[in-house]
Amino acid sequence: MNRRLLFLAHRIPYPPEKGEKIRSWHMLSHLARDWEVELGCLVDDPADLDHLPFLRTVCARVEAPFVGSKRSSALRALLRARPGAPLSLGWFHDTGLATWVDEGLAARRYGAALAYSSAVAPYVMGDAARSIRRRVLDLVDVDSEKWRAYAADARLPMRYVWAREATTLLAFERRAAMEFDRAIFVSEEEARCFARLAPECADRLDHVDNGVDLSRFAAASRGESPFGNAPAIVFTGTMDYRPNVEAVTWFADAVLPRLRDRDPAPDFWIVGQNPSAAVRALADRPGVHVTGPVPDVRPYIGHAAVAVAPLLIARGIQNKVLEAMAMARPVVATPQAYEGVRASAGRDLLVADGAEETAARVAEVLDGRHPGLGDRARAAVMSGHDWGATLRRLDAILEGTG
Repeated sequence: MNRRLLFLAHRIPYPPEKGEKIRSWHMLSHLARDWEVELGCLVDDPADLDHLPFLRTVCARVEAPFVGSKRSSALRALLRARPGAPLSLGWFHDTGLATWVDEGLAARRYGAALAYSSAVAPYVMGDAARSIRRRVLDLVDVDSEKWRAYAADARLPMRYVWAREATTLLAFERRAAMEFDRAIFVSEEEARCFARLAPECADRLDHVDNGVDLSRFAAASRGESPFGNAPAIVFTGTMDYRPNVEAVTWFADAVLPRLRDRDPAPDFWIVGQNPSAAVRALADRPGVHVTGPVPDVRPYIGHAAVAVAPLLIARGIQNKVLEAMAMARPVVATPQAYEGVRASAGRDLLVADGAEETAARVAEVLDGRHPGLGDRARAAVMSGHDWGATLRRLDAILEGTG
């Protein structure tokens, strides 16, 4: 059997210690053990080009065109906008990458293909791509539902833009899922959600849960504390991503003031790259720290009194939750952030809905009222979110035996 795999990603995957493309990197590195992988991906950050030499040691071939800044990608998406088509397809289309894929298809180089996200699905759709024995589409989560949530509370004209993207992207997701042999999601809950929206696709859907690197995210790897004497409440993530921005803003507005009269008063640490202007402004408030990019996120997680995931819009499994649990830290999450996590609420982590309940659960952790919560958290992710175990399901799906 042809063991050459085409792996397509909308952004460059690289190890989590080098960035945050966690799921795509773990899939790529796992598959490269048994397949000759040809990687095609897009680069929109010049700093990412530094990772290409390393990726070429992992993959048989790498094609990674630089497509310019996010602003130029947005302009390209607008220029390529077509009636009924989602803007994201134009955003992530590159003629050079398409030509590279087409050449491989014409030469019948590939025994299998994995498209990581709907944005790169078009590269391996159509008659030529049907020569590939097995095509799998990782939709990760139901992205169209995220845009629908954005539209719900947006002002015009963005309400129209997000609503249009939700409708057109769902139509494309349905069409793509029917063309690929399997469409997979980050959790069983996401797969069920899509099945409700696209019942014709139900027999083609599967899921490969997100995992966590249990050796990297362990209490022993937390290093020196970056904090002072105040108890640290920590949120981690990419801080120009709208759900993260809304989460930390809500926590700073509605939750933290309920905790600041404690003695000692806790500090809220927002840890992650690319903080937006709205996030940077939060640092002007008492007890709020915005770090920007840090060399290693583990000291911030590992020395936190409590890790919070106050997401109001969330899809799939939150890596920030898994990583904090793996480092045996108490976690307080909203129901949205808890979805898909293979752990028991109240036993392995605390789930809170609303500002008053969130503040109460955080206060309980700070008061020491949940002893052993962190240890149970790590045990839960060891059982349910070990990458080695979760990716065996991907092997079976690609081989056509699962």
